[in-house]
Amino acid sequence: MKIFVTGAAGFIGSHLVEALLADGHDVVGLDDLGTGNMTNLAAVTGHPRFRLVEGSILDKSLVDVLTAGAGQVYHLAAAVGSFVIRDHALESLRTNIHGTENVVDAATRHGAVLVAASTSEIYGKNTKIGLREDDDRIIGSPLKSRWSYSEAKAIDESLIDAYGQERGLRAVIIRFFNTVGPRQTGRYGMVIPRFVRQALAGEPVTIFGTGDQIRCFCHVLDVIPAVKALAATPAAYGRAINLGNNEQTTINNLARRVISITGSPSEITYSSYLDVLGPGYEDLERRVPDCTLAHSLTGFKPTRTLDDIIHAVIEDQTVGYTSAVPT
Repeated sequence: MKIFVTGAAGFIGSHLVEALLADGHDVVGLDDLGTGNMTNLAAVTGHPRFRLVEGSILDKSLVDVLTAGAGQVYHLAAAVGSFVIRDHALESLRTNIHGTENVVDAATRHGAVLVAASTSEIYGKNTKIGLREDDDRIIGSPLKSRWSYSEAKAIDESLIDAYGQERGLRAVIIRFFNTVGPRQTGRYGMVIPRFVRQALAGEPVTIFGTGDQIRCFCHVLDVIPAVKALAATPAAYGRAINLGNNEQTTINNLARRVISITGSPSEITYSSYLDVLGPGYEDLERRVPDCTLAHSLTGFKPTRTLDDIIHAVIEDQTVGYTSAVPT
């Protein structure tokens, strides 16, 4: 079928494009190349069943044209990353709310199945071990820039739900929990590629905050098959679904693992969130997903460990990452 992917040149988007082409689909991608990069699509550049259009999801008419004839729409385009949200809060809100509205409306009018990327940020300060999709959101003041991304994604989820209830949109909302792997950059605040880059350069590995924060990381290649499967699972339509790994680690331990695996002479240093991200930022003590729903619907079960993820990011930053996609 024809499939439309927004954010196609991004980290997750480029891996998804490769997988869809490998399945034999025709794929058209849209990306404004703000945080996405053409090098992410090197393996499929010139592929006869792939076309990338440079443009914005804020361009309603362009989104409509690219959606026409698509059986599925994967909406991954968004303003993401702590540094992006800090430096471009207004632009990020417009992209994440109005841009999503354009994609949702087009998917509805053209009868496509929509798979929309959301985030574990939805849960805010909820520190429950094993966050389930129906757990409460606990977030800070809307006047703190830290929460603008979470708020925008919550509006997106409500919008998608309303289109489903009132206009018959078939949609799956995916809440990603720290998806990591080749092609992800630390430039916008993502922690593992940032730590790896610092360690490989022999620079101090810099932790924001105390380092006692607990996180879980999931390899992108564990996530992509579940994303595709959910698009083809009617029981998933109208639902939000967690995708992530429940292997917990502190940021302190993560930094030590990166230094050990790279064999780096780097030392660990600390910076306060106030110094790095400004007064509008608050950190979270813990974020751990419960992915029972995803497992029941698709058999989703991550197999790659944290060390596997670190090795993959190291390889990506040292020799590059390629993938062969059949034509």
